[in-house]
Amino acid sequence: MRAFREAVEARDLDAVEALLAEDVVFTSPVVFKPYRGKAITAAILRGVVRVFEDFRYDRELAGADGRDHALVFSARVGDRTVGGCDFIHVDENGLIDEFMVMVRPLSGAQALAEAMGARFDRIAEEAARAEARSA
Repeated sequence: MRAFREAVEARDLDAVEALLAEDVVFTSPVVFKPYRGKAITAAILRGVVRVFEDFRYDRELAGADGRDHALVFSARVGDRTVGGCDFIHVDENGLIDEFMVMVRPLSGAQALAEAMGARFDRIAEEAARAEARSA
C-alpha cells in the first residue's frame, strides 16, 4: 500500500487510478449502494481530494497475507474535523479491487455527504468521459 499512500499524499490521482483494478468496488461512507468500476471510483477519489482539506494518513495496518490494508486518516471538510479509515483489498495482481471508506463523527460524515453531493454531477460526468475513452 506504500504506492497508494504515497500517491494520495502527493495528490497524484493518475497514480492512484493506475492502482485500481478495472472491476474495483468502492463503498462510500455516505451512500448505501457500492459503486462498481475503475472510472467511477477514480472520479469519486478525485472529488474527495477536492473536498478534504489538511488530509493526512496517520497510521497503516496490514493483514497477514498482505492483501488487506487499513489506512487511518484525518482531514477537514469545511469546519468539521473528520477521522476515518480506508479499508483496501488488493487482487492477485496487486491492484485494488475493494475500497471501503468509513468516516466519523456523524457531523463530519454529513458534511462530507453534502460536499460530495454538491459535486456529484461533475463526478458522474468525469466517470462517463473516462469510460467512453477506454471503450
